[in-house]
Amino acid sequence: MPKAWVRERQRDYYYHKAKEEKYRSRAVYKLLEATKKYRFIKSGDVVVDLGAAPGGWIQAARKIVGEKGFVLGVDVRFIEPVGFPNVQTLIADITDSQIIENIREVLTSPADVVISDVSPNISGVWELDHARQIDLAQRSLLIATSIMKHRGNFFIKVFHGDMLKDFVGEVKQHFGFVKLLKPKASRAKSSEIFLLGVHMKRISEQ
Repeated sequence: MPKAWVRERQRDYYYHKAKEEKYRSRAVYKLLEATKKYRFIKSGDVVVDLGAAPGGWIQAARKIVGEKGFVLGVDVRFIEPVGFPNVQTLIADITDSQIIENIREVLTSPADVVISDVSPNISGVWELDHARQIDLAQRSLLIATSIMKHRGNFFIKVFHGDMLKDFVGEVKQHFGFVKLLKPKASRAKSSEIFLLGVHMKRISEQ
């Protein structure tokens, strides 16, 4: 592991803050900042977290929904339990043809919110990585629109690139309000950006 990367991480404010506050990743602050401003997750909500490992966003979502809500984390990797009875995890690949049915089997009602921090394995070839990430984002969007209730909300990590504009257009077909965000906890030099879709439309409106 490069020494410069280690030093940068040690200096990172949000890295240390996550350690102090017992969160599993610094990414938790990206979600908490966005939800504080736009309130797309509320107390009592049913939330599905795609690409949930190691569980930071699960912790953040559980903090917001409280005891009356429910959080389901989905990832191809095992996620250590977070210690709340209203949190479950599912080991699954979002590209699997059965993923929508598998999620529905766990949920007791349609989701209020779907969040996705899914990323591809980075190859270092930017055009390829961007295309892979957009493909995963499209899968996340399909899952979200299949399992969410009317006026549900969608929050997803995407990468800057030539294909982003078209994906934003796809999201706009399904949601009444769409906005690109760059939370403070997201490193300035990172190409990641977050896309928020609020109030999923009825099928007749899309």
